Amino acid sequence: MDILSNSEFIELIPGLPSELGLECLTRLPHSAHRVALRVCNQWRHLFQSNDFYCHRKKTGHTRKVACLVQAREQPLHAEVEKPTGSTPPSYDITVFDPESMSWDRVDPVPEYPLGLPLFCQLISCEGKLVVMGGWNPASYEPLTAVFVYDFRTNMWRRGKDMPEKRSFFAAGSGQGRVFVAGGHDENKNALSTAWTYDPNSDEWTVLAPMSQERDECEGVVVGGEFWVVSGYSTESQGMFDQSAEVLNTASGQWRKVEGVWEAGRCPRFCVDIRENGKVVDPGLRIGVCSVRVGLKSLVTGSEYEGAPYGFYLVENDDGQNRKLTKISNVPHGYSGFVQSGCCVEI
Repeated sequence: MDILSNSEFIELIPGLPSELGLECLTRLPHSAHRVALRVCNQWRHLFQSNDFYCHRKKTGHTRKVACLVQAREQPLHAEVEKPTGSTPPSYDITVFDPESMSWDRVDPVPEYPLGLPLFCQLISCEGKLVVMGGWNPASYEPLTAVFVYDFRTNMWRRGKDMPEKRSFFAAGSGQGRVFVAGGHDENKNALSTAWTYDPNSDEWTVLAPMSQERDECEGVVVGGEFWVVSGYSTESQGMFDQSAEVLNTASGQWRKVEGVWEAGRCPRFCVDIRENGKVVDPGLRIGVCSVRVGLKSLVTGSEYEGAPYGFYLVENDDGQNRKLTKISNVPHGYSGFVQSGCCVEI
């Protein structure tokens, strides 16, 4: 749709032709959108519209950032009494921009102001963030809750719950939909079932099941395919498979690919697959999370057991000797452990 065909968006900037006014606002960096939303109702409606997001994306004025499920750092000098026993860390969503090297935080999910559900999945879809599943931080009960964050409005909304409880499942997004598969149920039985979620219509649709159960698998969308990598069956706890199952998102048909992953190695949050089906090693081995952000990838983790935890950028080429460049100026409050992440175009 031509934005200027909407009479509401005529003369966006007084004294300038409509086309020039639109061009000026299109070039406004996303960091200034919060202020622009308060200028007038006309601008607010424009900046929050799907048509304007698509226009910015089409004209190359969106930006790709990494969104991370990151543990809150404990204060250096805690003034409160330390609790007895071990407590799990609290997690927030961090936004890292590899172009400006800036760090920021997304507002907490209103229903979980003290931290995200444990082990929840974070997926991006058409400029939105989708948080789904995980465990209640207080009771450890598995959740079916879905929350959607829109960077255009900077607000959360509650989505339609997942059709069934599942933990440690694969997830990815493409063509405006979120795909989920595998994981395990409340009784820790590995699953082969799969679903797709449309954040715009807020509806779930069942997909054909995979050929085998895959608990603790990893999901990646490459082109028009949803790759579900590794995992294990109920009877093979912890014995990670070397194969993957690939969903053609157009036909809804699965195919199996052997020899994709290193047998016995957990694939969670560190799988990077290229268009040719080639898996690229992230370069780290312990506590790894790899998020592809345009021409670079943000990689977090340690080189070996006991090594310092770090944040690195790496060029996205197909060579096996990719160089990790350490980010040495991570600001205080943003150096906590990264559980998972995704790339969002905003």
